[in-house]
Amino acid sequence: MTQLTRFAVAPLHSMTRRLADVASARVAPDLVITGARVLSTYSERVHPNREVWIVGGRIAGVKPAGTAKKAWSGVAVYDAAGGIIAPGLVDPHIHIESSMVTACAYAEAVLLNGTTTIFCDSHEIGNVMDVAGVEAMLQDAREAPLSIFLTVPSTVPATSPELETAGGDLTPDKIAGLFDRWPEAVALGEKMDFVPVTMGDERSHAILAAALKRGRPVSGHVYGREFVAAYAASGVTDTHEAIDRDIADDLLDAGVWVFLRGGPPTTPWHSLPQAIRTITELGASHKRTAVCTDDRDADDLFLFGLDWVVREAVKAGMSPEQAWSMGSLHGATRFNMEGEIGGLGGGRRADLVLMDDDLKPQCTWYGGELVVEKGKITERLDQALSQRYQYPKAAYATVKLPEQLKLTPELPAKACTVNAIRTALPGITLIHEKVRIEPAKDWPTLFARHGLCFVTVVERHGKSAGNVAYGLLKDFGLKRGAVASSVGHDSHNIIVAGTNEADMQVAIAAIKAQQGGVCVVADGKVRALVPLPIAGLLSDKRITEVAEEVRALKTEWAEAGCTIPYMGFNLIPLSVIPEIRITDKGLVLVPQMELAPLFE
Repeated sequence: MTQLTRFAVAPLHSMTRRLADVASARVAPDLVITGARVLSTYSERVHPNREVWIVGGRIAGVKPAGTAKKAWSGVAVYDAAGGIIAPGLVDPHIHIESSMVTACAYAEAVLLNGTTTIFCDSHEIGNVMDVAGVEAMLQDAREAPLSIFLTVPSTVPATSPELETAGGDLTPDKIAGLFDRWPEAVALGEKMDFVPVTMGDERSHAILAAALKRGRPVSGHVYGREFVAAYAASGVTDTHEAIDRDIADDLLDAGVWVFLRGGPPTTPWHSLPQAIRTITELGASHKRTAVCTDDRDADDLFLFGLDWVVREAVKAGMSPEQAWSMGSLHGATRFNMEGEIGGLGGGRRADLVLMDDDLKPQCTWYGGELVVEKGKITERLDQALSQRYQYPKAAYATVKLPEQLKLTPELPAKACTVNAIRTALPGITLIHEKVRIEPAKDWPTLFARHGLCFVTVVERHGKSAGNVAYGLLKDFGLKRGAVASSVGHDSHNIIVAGTNEADMQVAIAAIKAQQGGVCVVADGKVRALVPLPIAGLLSDKRITEVAEEVRALKTEWAEAGCTIPYMGFNLIPLSVIPEIRITDKGLVLVPQMELAPLFE
């Protein structure tokens, strides 16, 4: 039995005669899916009573239902029983690491949701392990039962060594090398340093040039309408960070694709309802918009897949046919792959979804192989998921901490002003708030007066003498203990928030022992922990197991009183998003890109 990967389907150039023979009914297909309504993403219509002929993992043609039965006997037939057949979904922007599982494990959840192709930006593992991490994930992707393409990480580190310490440094030469060695490196990943790009920073533009001179498109990440013109002029042609109607409108008119990001409404990732208004209210065409997920943890990936985002687009005013096209053909078109995926045309891969009238996937075929049936993975897929890529030993040893760490600042003896970080839902932007404090007998007294708690970032790549930076969070709501994570975007140092030093030390020790993870601690005990031993980012378990661990973490996270979800907490060190952040070098004011003291 052939391995279930994207390489199991032969290239189109080697199959054209065979496909033509089947399409012309001179040769029988391998499989016929009959009795279906077919959703055409090309014409955005649903055609009743059709069947799809499949040979060698590709579509030979779409015919009237019953045609194959008249021509041959003994052909394998799957009865769609009146359901809707559509092309598999194409997610144009995701981060596998956000789901805290390997590429092989990631495939299980998204195939259940009808997604058959993803374009991932692996800048998380790049920030930890440099090129070696990116290449390990690419090798993992090649062995996965899913079509995975790379948008090469473009902003590692996210800012500069003066503002943070990362484990990786992807220079223009390294990025060029990834393009030249790996055919699946099809684009440059999100260029997050939009301020340096628009200001003409030499390194930023050398990285852009490495992609552009190879004919690779450039993905973006931008906030602020004032940056759109210079950003587009620099060669960026998509973004998933359009957070409202007006900037989405500007981006489309500037020639930038807009990926409408849908996410659980309790997280910072649900910008689709606002950004889609450029279409529903301002009359923009949807032809250069797609939908994406961006970040999902292992639990939410099952519940809020790309199919859910498509249904959100329908709720926001798109027709089902338009929304499914935005979830499949449009993403394929953006990356010049519409001849391979995203539609039910002849010659395309047989990546198909059978769904009900509510656009909920019931069955998924990947390269003509049935991998999901009636909402459950098949034995064929289960076998493929049991044979996962083994990451190198170096990936299991990336949390390097000194023996002794002090995790909290000294209590101020005099009245002063604190440069505090105020958290607020949804949690992407953080507010810089100056808090005037008077002397207090202890930290708990001060915290109670002002709604504060500790937040500390610890460098964990072994590249400093153990840099530790102190901050104070306002309105985070932590009632007890500590919470900590080795997934502190984007340099992925350890971030820990707490009400006391002792529990913060327990949290750091738990992460060090597991070589990575996210945890909740109270009264000296670890209440919940998701171990992430691969690069401090990924579990080596099946996604179903990790999802259970994440659900337990979320329960304890809420019990601790945290007002923003843990994935929002992971963004607190992300020093390219306004207004204020904390890295291992200290408090960073954005977009000024300046360090500020904790106490003034």
